[in-house]
Amino acid sequence: MLRIFTNESPYKKQARFVAVLWTLLIFIGCFTPGKELPKIDAPFIDKWVHLLLFGGFSFLWLCSRPLLRPIWLFTMLIISIALGASIELLQGALPSLGRACEFLDAVADSLGALLGILLFYVLASVAKRQRM
Repeated sequence: MLRIFTNESPYKKQARFVAVLWTLLIFIGCFTPGKELPKIDAPFIDKWVHLLLFGGFSFLWLCSRPLLRPIWLFTMLIISIALGASIELLQGALPSLGRACEFLDAVADSLGALLGILLFYVLASVAKRQRM
């Protein structure tokens, strides 16, 4: 089961497909006009959603190219942070969306990305040890 976290994974194409779909989900969710979003009365729900979206983003893209190299993990972190920040800036630049550029959303995106990378790292390390 942990083969998906190794470079010999037979599931790279499927993981890439899911990662692309997840990325589209992020764009659809983040660029849906604010008035069309459901109102959920839970503390910090918006931040939890951002954390989950970007945790999934980094985790799924790492599964599509499962290399346990620090430079690749760092690159994925930079890509995730840049994407989250860019989306926030675009939300602020497009007032017709009824959304705002929120610094804490970008922080939640970045933390989610870091958690997704850490989860991948732990699972890939376990998979590597099991193969030895």
